[in-house]
Amino acid sequence: MFASYRSASRGDVDLAVNAARAAFASWSQTPLSERIAAVRRIAAALRERSEAIAQVITREVGMPAKLSARIQAGAPIAAWEQYAELASAIDWEGRIGHSLVQQLPVGVVACITPWNYPLHQITGKVAPALLAGCTVVLKPSELAPSSAFLLAEAVAQAGLPLGVFNLVHGNGPEVGEALVRHSEVDMVSFTGSTRAGQRIAALAGQDIKRLALELGGKSAAVVLPGADLAAAVKATLGGCFLNAGQTCSATTRLLVPRAQAQQAAHLAAELAPAWRMGDPADPATRLGPLLSHAQREKVRDMVHAAIAEGAQLVTRDGPLPPHGFFFPPTVLDHVTPQMAIAREEVFGPVLALIAYDSIDEAVAIANGTGYGLAATVWAATPAAALPVAQPLRAGQVDINGAPFNPLAPFGGFGRSGIGRENGRFGIEEFLEPRSLQMPATYFETP
Repeated sequence: MFASYRSASRGDVDLAVNAARAAFASWSQTPLSERIAAVRRIAAALRERSEAIAQVITREVGMPAKLSARIQAGAPIAAWEQYAELASAIDWEGRIGHSLVQQLPVGVVACITPWNYPLHQITGKVAPALLAGCTVVLKPSELAPSSAFLLAEAVAQAGLPLGVFNLVHGNGPEVGEALVRHSEVDMVSFTGSTRAGQRIAALAGQDIKRLALELGGKSAAVVLPGADLAAAVKATLGGCFLNAGQTCSATTRLLVPRAQAQQAAHLAAELAPAWRMGDPADPATRLGPLLSHAQREKVRDMVHAAIAEGAQLVTRDGPLPPHGFFFPPTVLDHVTPQMAIAREEVFGPVLALIAYDSIDEAVAIANGTGYGLAATVWAATPAAALPVAQPLRAGQVDINGAPFNPLAPFGGFGRSGIGRENGRFGIEEFLEPRSLQMPATYFETP
């Protein structure tokens, strides 16, 4: 054990929410320039702690250290600075006919975040909420709480007024639900499983609270005839195995023309061993452990069930590291769309290879899970990919391996959630538009 935190009581939740409520009137009226300056100070304080952030997340989550430094620490710290830059570009007040339309902060926001990308997910909620003029109560995952504690230190160093940011630790059924049910919470922003999101939506609906839900995914990579198959397979493995597959937008289904299925399976079998398992602190490690014994058993059970249904394992199980909840990089061929492994989120390093006979069938398979967080289309040219990308019911679609854009909206369709994060869309998620109908003489030039 390297850290311990006290779980909050319901009384602690009351104190935190009431503090946020008391601070809201003042913070919401604080000039935007001062809110931006405060967020910039938080970003600077986080940057001072970037090495510590990467270290604690590697220890809690298991992502290899060289990736944690860039993805788990560097990217979210940069996002704090990006949000501060974007806030001044929001159209806070404008005119529509004889109305003034203002963007007002939602109020007190409960931010409930997951363990797989802890600071990243916290940043996507807390930074834009503060810039919008909201006050925040954050409950990070009890499985990876340390980066939230370092954020609290950074907030204190930045000198935010008391009550603007509040941190409570604890599990979802007790502390999380107490936050969602609290009468003084105006909005709940949650990232996590679809099952937990359904529970939160049901509770929040009792008081008609504003909701933002970023939930599960079962993202497909659709390879079209004429695409660079080797590049598509390599990139899809990367998208599937990153963070040991513990990524909501992981590309866990590879859809290829039936005539190329055997070649795709051969390429995947050749490339998968490059994802070397080992100690996350070792620079040579590419695949860290899963979060827990229970998660490893869930992944194993899903793979065994798929094989029992007719899927074929095309990768070989090598020796596992002696310590940690490791699961080898796994590729399954002969997967059909009806199998559970093709429909449900695994949250482990498992890729399902699915053959299709027509483009229409590929689109139907890609859309056939109920999830809609992300997708990828590979074609001979970007222009050839667009007609297939258009009907995909996914919140973001990458064309021919184009990189992630932190300024573009992130969120999903269907079981993948409600609302959008990132960029100006993330700030607007915490705003409520209000119209003031004015006499015509108000707009007359003196």
